[in-house]
Amino acid sequence: MKLYLLRGLPGSGKSTLAKELGGRHYEADMFFLDEDSNYKFDPTKLSEAHNWCRHSVMAEMKVGEPVIVVSNTFTQDWEMSAYFVLAEEFGYQVFSLIVENRHGGKNSHGVPDDKLEQMKNRFEIKL
Repeated sequence: MKLYLLRGLPGSGKSTLAKELGGRHYEADMFFLDEDSNYKFDPTKLSEAHNWCRHSVMAEMKVGEPVIVVSNTFTQDWEMSAYFVLAEEFGYQVFSLIVENRHGGKNSHGVPDDKLEQMKNRFEIKL
């Protein structure tokens, strides 16, 4: 069983790659989709969105879903730690992939340029 954690800035192609990988796909941004799939971001609910994402992944692991993909920015290593704990608990092999915007993609969530710059500056890579 495999867990893919896709990391990268908004617009890098994480969601697109997640669809290519197949399996069950989750990201915190899904929490902000209304019943008509319109994106309505509310920064006051960001923590709730990440909890929803983590609990959704845990539910899939409990039933033994063979491939799970999580595509969040994960700019800092600690942001993935809960998923590593879940993977250990349920016997999943983890693949952490950094998705780079080398195709000129635009972020579809309207993240302002100053916020993108802040995210880029705090992006951690562990080798």
